[in-house]
Amino acid sequence: MAKIQIRKYQDDDNEAVKEIFTLGMSEHVPSSFMFLLKQPLSQMVLMCAFCALLTSSKSFLLPILAVTLMLAGMRQFVVYMFNQYIDTCFRKDLKNISDTYMKQKDSCFWVAESDGRVVATVACLPKEEAPGCLELKRMSVLRSHRRMGIAKDLCQTVVDFTRDRGYAAVILYTSVVQTDAQKLYEAMGFQKLREIVAPETVARLINFTLFEYRLEFAMGKK
Repeated sequence: MAKIQIRKYQDDDNEAVKEIFTLGMSEHVPSSFMFLLKQPLSQMVLMCAFCALLTSSKSFLLPILAVTLMLAGMRQFVVYMFNQYIDTCFRKDLKNISDTYMKQKDSCFWVAESDGRVVATVACLPKEEAPGCLELKRMSVLRSHRRMGIAKDLCQTVVDFTRDRGYAAVILYTSVVQTDAQKLYEAMGFQKLREIVAPETVARLINFTLFEYRLEFAMGKK
């Protein structure tokens, strides 16, 4: 098994980091689409459309085709929403990673490298809405390098960094569809504090939930 090295971000890592982030976010499209289909509102709309077309056309073919097209449209909409989120991140903190994470006080960005290739990322920075906490962000591991303990090591890197800086806790947010991430954080001692419906209008309609996790330290100076 190739040796994994965790190191601080360098400007040469920029394209690899963005690729890992894009691939990681895109992987959530299928599970998010299934989450959308399980919502009562989605099922009601599909059922009403099917029944209305079946009644008016007296044929199974038209309502089946219509529902199929609606399902395809719903999936494309999920893809669009994730692409919008990715683009927003590229315009914000990932636009200039060095400025956002490497030049600011008490923030940092790390990559995991295997055989000279960047295969995973994680970052942290102070959380304005939660004084005394650093927020863990941008955790992503290439699919080819999962189940190797890299995510756990990256998470521990953030925990150690936060503790060494004298902060009281690490805080993070993950979505309802990221079940593997939830298991990792809970195994490392993070406690789920609350559930938050994502602020976007569509997210509120389908009850797309974010989970806030927090890991408290025994001693915090800030």
